[in-house]
Amino acid sequence: MEQAKIERINALARKSREPGGLTEAERAEQAALRREYIAAYRRSLEAQLENTWIVDEQGHKTKLKKR
Repeated sequence: MEQAKIERINALARKSREPGGLTEAERAEQAALRREYIAAYRRSLEAQLENTWIVDEQGHKTKLKKR
């Protein structure tokens, strides 16, 4: 995810805590940006787990399995 989008998420979060809060359009934008951020985070985590190996006491490598 681009840094500009992360900064926009943070700006909207700060504005939501201020008196007056967010407009309906800003709330919708915030929700869409949050969904995009979470999707990118999940893709990153899944990629990391796909490249993770478990090594037992005998030195045998086993790939993690999906549950």
